[in-house]
Amino acid sequence: MAALLSISNLSAQTFSDFNYHGNDKIYNDNPLKPDEFYSPILQGCYPDPSITKKGDDYYLVNSSFSMFPGVPIFTSKDLVNWKQVGHVLDRPSQLKVEKGGVSHGIYAPDIKYNKHNDTFYMITTQIAGGIGNMVVKTKDPAKGWSEVQKLNFDGIDPAIFFDDDGKAYIVHNDAPPQGTEQYQGHRVIKMWDYDLEKDQVVAGSDRIIVNGGVDLSQKPIWIEGPHLYKYKGKYYLMCAEGGTGGNHSEVIFMADSPKGPFVPAKNNPILTQRYFPRDRKEKVDWAGHADLVEGPNGQWYGVFLAIRPNVNNRVTKGRETFILPVDWSGTYPVFQNGLVPMKPKLKMPQGVQNQTGQNGFFPNGNFKYNDKLTDKNLDFRWIAMRGPRENFITATKNGVKVNPMETNIKALAPVSSLFHRLQHEDFETSVTLDYKPKSEKELAGITLYQSETFNYVFGITKKDKDFYIVLERTEKGQSKLIASEKISLSKTIKFQATGEKDEISFNYSLDGKNFKNLGGQVSGDILSTDVAGGFTGSLIGLYSTSSNDIIPQ
Repeated sequence: MAALLSISNLSAQTFSDFNYHGNDKIYNDNPLKPDEFYSPILQGCYPDPSITKKGDDYYLVNSSFSMFPGVPIFTSKDLVNWKQVGHVLDRPSQLKVEKGGVSHGIYAPDIKYNKHNDTFYMITTQIAGGIGNMVVKTKDPAKGWSEVQKLNFDGIDPAIFFDDDGKAYIVHNDAPPQGTEQYQGHRVIKMWDYDLEKDQVVAGSDRIIVNGGVDLSQKPIWIEGPHLYKYKGKYYLMCAEGGTGGNHSEVIFMADSPKGPFVPAKNNPILTQRYFPRDRKEKVDWAGHADLVEGPNGQWYGVFLAIRPNVNNRVTKGRETFILPVDWSGTYPVFQNGLVPMKPKLKMPQGVQNQTGQNGFFPNGNFKYNDKLTDKNLDFRWIAMRGPRENFITATKNGVKVNPMETNIKALAPVSSLFHRLQHEDFETSVTLDYKPKSEKELAGITLYQSETFNYVFGITKKDKDFYIVLERTEKGQSKLIASEKISLSKTIKFQATGEKDEISFNYSLDGKNFKNLGGQVSGDILSTDVAGGFTGSLIGLYSTSSNDIIPQ
């Protein structure tokens, strides 16, 4: 891990008064009625949702890739109002992502409650640190999880299933047997018996239960994200198909035994947005990778990922967590309105009151988030990249110190930046910084971060005896100075970024009131998954470094 320089040798940098405000047209055009709530339920980069329940409590987890801590976990009693209770993987012993790219690390977690031993399981693939497929356990999801147990199988996207007789099984995506791959994207779903005493798959118990997808003759690609359910005596296997892009969908199979044979529904897919005009209004796309749960009143629901591209059809917010009711009155479940263009609002479950953004519940819509950054325990939404935030922050009564590491934002290593997810297309964010750099190697400010190779840095550094505001754009790992300006720095400086219709403005204020733009409007293109690649959404970072390489002009 990158070392911290001695704090006594560095300039103090204290961030305070963070403000974030979303102003998306879709929410302004679709105000909520008292009996409505918004979907997505988790805006911004919260992909690959999985859900389970114990009694009246629901728990939901998401992929986190190289973000640290990993696997955010939320709880709810009504599927509308959600509180984050922490992260599943919150220790370096559980999460080995210090050298991984932003889209390495944790893929597609699955959470399940086993009533037979009153234990929660979170099973996932960690593409880092030589770990691979793994499982952790707990009796209480809000009070910490076990150390990692590595699992002895290849592939990705494992999910665990506990049958009524107490037996357990794992299903996952894998490559077809060697020599049988028929086309690019050909995958299979495998099943293993699971030994609950040893927390390990039973050697030799693996079998292929789906080959290719619903119809192998049609060459379906990327059958993945499987989940197994039991309903009215039948076993249902639900999977994503088509890849997590424009052809994404959810498909369903049924069997009389947990080991199959599994018969696909004739009306597959049961969820997709791929059939509709590209230029449709209020577009939701890429829908799939779902998980099912029975709601409070016996009504089934499915959570799933999808995207909401901006005006230029770019994906800056990443893949978000949506929810829809599920009709299971027939033989197979079907997502209600999951095969028509999705709407931003849903009817509230009976008897539920919308409290999003209140009483500790996660916000939704065009919310405002304000954080003085003075609490000893930062909000769970503040995350780091590739290592614990506690390695570089210090809580003070005036704000949070982000102590600079000897890495900058482009490093494949832990970086000294606190991140908050970008959750809107049109947004305004600002933060106050108390800081005077001592050399050209020191910089602090904000970053808009899609990855280590695609990002903006807006900060203050020094050249000779003068202080400079600088704006740098990094695309495909190549950095370019957009603008720089000498300033007279006597007190704090306030950084602001505003986004509107895929254009971003970076502004600063030396008096806390009047802002000056630097660099004009710049494109948000490099913050889009379509441009940058990978699987994450954009992040807003409070950034500090002792390895600055931005030279003012």
